[in-house]
Amino acid sequence: MIDARKFYINGAWVSPHAAADRTVIDPSLEEAYATISLGDQADTDAAVAAAKAALPEWSAAPKEHRLAVLRKVLDVYKRRSAEMGEAMSKEMGAPHDLSHGIQTGIGAMHIQAFIDTLEKFEFEQALRDDAPNDRIIYEPIGVCALITPWNWPMNQVTLKVIPALAAGCTMVLKPSEEAPMSSLLFAEILDEAGVPAGVFNLVNGDGAGVGTQLSGHPDVAFVSFTGSTRAGTAISKNAADTVKRVSLELGGKGANIIFADADPDAVQRGAIHCFNNTGQSCNAPTRMLVERSRYDAAVQEAIDTAEAQAVDIAAKTGDHIGPMINQAQFDKVQSMIEVGIKEGAKLVAGGTGRPQGLNRGYFVRPTVFADCNNDMDVMRQEIFGPVLCITPFDSEYEAIEIANDTPYGLTNYVQTTDAKRANRVARALKSGMVEMNGNFRSAGAPFGGFKQSGTGREGGAWGLEEYLEVKAVGGWFPEA
Repeated sequence: MIDARKFYINGAWVSPHAAADRTVIDPSLEEAYATISLGDQADTDAAVAAAKAALPEWSAAPKEHRLAVLRKVLDVYKRRSAEMGEAMSKEMGAPHDLSHGIQTGIGAMHIQAFIDTLEKFEFEQALRDDAPNDRIIYEPIGVCALITPWNWPMNQVTLKVIPALAAGCTMVLKPSEEAPMSSLLFAEILDEAGVPAGVFNLVNGDGAGVGTQLSGHPDVAFVSFTGSTRAGTAISKNAADTVKRVSLELGGKGANIIFADADPDAVQRGAIHCFNNTGQSCNAPTRMLVERSRYDAAVQEAIDTAEAQAVDIAAKTGDHIGPMINQAQFDKVQSMIEVGIKEGAKLVAGGTGRPQGLNRGYFVRPTVFADCNNDMDVMRQEIFGPVLCITPFDSEYEAIEIANDTPYGLTNYVQTTDAKRANRVARALKSGMVEMNGNFRSAGAPFGGFKQSGTGREGGAWGLEEYLEVKAVGGWFPEA
């Protein structure tokens, strides 16, 4: 078992102040994988103080210097990608090919995208041509608290840490205590890349402890949080007393609208996307809305896809899904499947219990409910597991109404070969993101949601601006 009872503060690995230990569990085997420490107030204060002390010099560093540091971070990250893939596979159960593929690769993609964004970004701009003595100046907001989840570790860490570095901010990262090992490795990468002492700091902890201490800390100017809507609400309330900026990327209950003229692979593609990462993605298309003339066939296609979906331990290579992150999440998904049955949703694939042949590990059977409606809890609550709910619709208007009838608004999906309808429906959907016909958003596109899916955006210029304050200067003197 790995002893990881250390924090990264002010450019050095330090022992926790007086923290409690926590065991990190390998969810495939239900066995201890590592031991970490949960920080206390003294650890949080030390990390924030280091970030505050490093802020003046880093915020004043020229853009070219920050670019050079980010390019070095990318080089080291790529060189240590195999270690990163192994860490995520063990800590959160991502199968080998997924963890060494997109789970690791998306981090490199975000780093490169922010390098591209920073190269083009002007921190000082004229207001407009007819106002030559007005300037808009973008300045780093200050010390940032970055609180990340366990389900896509490097996706969320790089979406927060890299723009903070690019903007000239200093920071304290609190990764999820469920999957902290990849972030500890990321701290090693930043250290090796030459990020100055105090600019980046890492303290492990839970939400009630370090998370609360950071979100309410008077020397923290900005909190960027990804996680549950419940936790996001608590963070917002705690941050209010110090009037700090808060950006939230929260839950989702994405609708996948499949019209009768959608391409032949639309249903299978949507079901696989729902099951990907064991359904532990906030932007998963967990509600499949199918035009009635294609509905019966779609249900059968979803059944076939679920029954063909392999489930196995994370260490194995191949195209399979792994376990849930922990016992609590396993129990929640089992409970929600039972809720769906009691509510009258038609269970057509999967169900409760582990898949055949797996007698330990937090494995869930890929599950499909048909004949659902929006009054059911399985259609309204974020299950965060490989559970797909299908319902029919009769018109474009009805599909949009069903899709928008949710407290969430993160990602929706549209499948149709009618280009005008695709664009029309995309405009009508109340969500921060829409993807059509299997086309994913490009690198640098903003990620974020409407309604209870959060506030703010991550990625590209939008993600960089989250870490900047805007200063308007009138009467600017022309410079020689």
